[in-house]
Amino acid sequence: MALPRLSFFAFSLILILTLISSPLALSKTLKRDVKALNEIKASLGWRVVYAWVGDDPCGDGDLPPWSGVTCSTQGDYRVVTELEVYAVSIVGPFPTAVTNLLDLTRLDFHNNKLTGPIPPQIGRLKRLKILNLRWNKLQDIIPPEIGELKSLTHLYLSFNSFKGEIPRELANLPELRYLYLQENRLIGKIPAELGTLRNLRHLDVGNNHLVGTIRELIRIEGCFPALRNLYLNNNYLTGGIPAQLANLTNLEIFYLSYNKISGSVPTGLANIPKLIYLYLDHNQLTGRIDSEFYKHPFLKELYIEGNSFKQGVKPIGVHKVLEVSDTEFLV
Repeated sequence: MALPRLSFFAFSLILILTLISSPLALSKTLKRDVKALNEIKASLGWRVVYAWVGDDPCGDGDLPPWSGVTCSTQGDYRVVTELEVYAVSIVGPFPTAVTNLLDLTRLDFHNNKLTGPIPPQIGRLKRLKILNLRWNKLQDIIPPEIGELKSLTHLYLSFNSFKGEIPRELANLPELRYLYLQENRLIGKIPAELGTLRNLRHLDVGNNHLVGTIRELIRIEGCFPALRNLYLNNNYLTGGIPAQLANLTNLEIFYLSYNKISGSVPTGLANIPKLIYLYLDHNQLTGRIDSEFYKHPFLKELYIEGNSFKQGVKPIGVHKVLEVSDTEFLV
């Protein structure tokens, strides 16, 4: 009869050792994060609340973590590192309590109905890498405090109602790779300082009310060294296409449609080695398109409608709306 007792003792010992060795089993969620998530829960409405059961967003006992909430263990505590609540028709102002989740690396509220400004306290989220707020109804200026998020790699603010100028402070984000600002009400010039971002691959400021020239945008020597996609379409840009644009040797997409660009198209653009899409339509361009463009090994689309080119100039490919999905970029 001793053997069964020994087996039970051994099983109990193994269970205890397992619990001791599991940090999630013993650690508690940081009170700061519990308080913040419950404040957010109270403000977001039933579509989120019904899936957020219990008081602990990281899970408590038999209850799993709240939907869209990811936690990790730091020392003796669990902290919230990701918050993804998108496409659930959240209505109301941006929940300021989010800015108390100081260990967040990803914040995704896209495709909701958030209103009002982004609070300046957003600058507290020093570990944030991805901020996705696109497809909401956010207003006011883009807070310059976003420039304090030194770890940020992806910034999605498109399809809102932001006004004012693009803050120069965004040039203080050394890791930034993707910057989406299209479909807002932004005014003024595009800060040339963005060209100092060594890792920036995608810049989209289309469908705003921006002014200025391309020459001003690329005036800093060695600017935009990693840029692949440049969307400037549907603004009020003037002046010509500077030959120096050919220095952006990694450029694959250049979308300049529906501006007020004048002059001729520099032949040097045909020497951009990786260029695939060149959209120049609906501007005030004149002259001819050099034959080198038609010999380019990778150029699939050259769209030139709505200009004043000399007779004989022909497009390449078939015009289509250029769209890039988030799935290509989100990590």
